[in-house]
Amino acid sequence: MIAILQWTTLALCCVVTLVRVPSVLRGENRSLFWIFALMTLAILLSIDAPYLAVDQVLGGMNFANLVLRFVIFGGIFFLGIRLARGFSACDALKLITGPIGIAIAAAASLAVVAVFLMMDTAGSSAGLVAVFAKDGHNAALVEYYGAAGRLYPAFITAALFPAMLRTLRSGLPALVRSSAALLALGTVAICLSLLSPVIPSSLGFMKFVFNYSAVLCLVLGLSLIRLAKTLAKRAPKKQAGMA
Repeated sequence: MIAILQWTTLALCCVVTLVRVPSVLRGENRSLFWIFALMTLAILLSIDAPYLAVDQVLGGMNFANLVLRFVIFGGIFFLGIRLARGFSACDALKLITGPIGIAIAAAASLAVVAVFLMMDTAGSSAGLVAVFAKDGHNAALVEYYGAAGRLYPAFITAALFPAMLRTLRSGLPALVRSSAALLALGTVAICLSLLSPVIPSSLGFMKFVFNYSAVLCLVLGLSLIRLAKTLAKRAPKKQAGMA
């Protein structure tokens, strides 16, 4: 089930990234392309085979996982700016790009690096599974490392959450409201993923469900926004042709 969820998410991210290539070549919506590209890279680095191949090149010390964390940070930052502007959420944009957002980004980055350096990271292992299994000390650090890595994405999506709720209650087209609903669900999934350190081992699969559900909701939500804009642009042309 977990493998299916991983590869399905990767396939979806690859498709939406490739769909954006023609627009990038025309010089349109380049930021959207890079958001999808970063998400695709993040999912790729979360799957065993690609992760192991990349980490071996980096020395086999799980530096690929550290790279993964900062790829996610970069992707979620640009996603937050894109969505804040798209939904006219000036309050969220100010929060993300202002002193508070910068401070949280710096704190999350320092926490991720600090906990990573405290672990015995020898031996490539996707998801740091082998590191977790070494002993209780490393197991606890892996959990806190994961929580620190989800702190900044949770902040970004939480900042956007009020704008999603406003959109859901608005009279905007159904596609726009559907995208807001998906993005809101993604926010909830990311926030729930912060509970990973206290999720019992018997429910460990829920960690993967939260993580990949969040990515799926964010990618689909962003794609629906773009689709809604494309349809809105075509509608006046059709009406003009019928006149």
